[in-house]
Amino acid sequence: MNNNDSNQTSPHILNTSSNLLGLCFLVLTSIRLLDVSGKTIIDEVVSVAALAFMVSSILSFLSIKSHKELKSRRLEDVADYFFMGGLCTLFLVIVVITFQFMK
Repeated sequence: MNNNDSNQTSPHILNTSSNLLGLCFLVLTSIRLLDVSGKTIIDEVVSVAALAFMVSSILSFLSIKSHKELKSRRLEDVADYFFMGGLCTLFLVIVVITFQFMK
């Protein structure tokens, strides 16, 4: 089996996680500019999501560059878990933001 066949989702994970990492930085910057960081836990939670997306991006890149099929697959699987963790964390942020604006 060719290495390109083994990691079909790694390029998608890399692309999407890097885009969501940029979104996390945008949210963090907006929170700091609006000076609401002391009033909510949103910035801490977004920082955790940014870390998860960064790890996911690095692992998916390493998976693409790996020449060993088994190592590539393992890296892709771990990147997938970090990506899903980042998505769940962003979901929590959206829930918190929604309840903050409903008050």
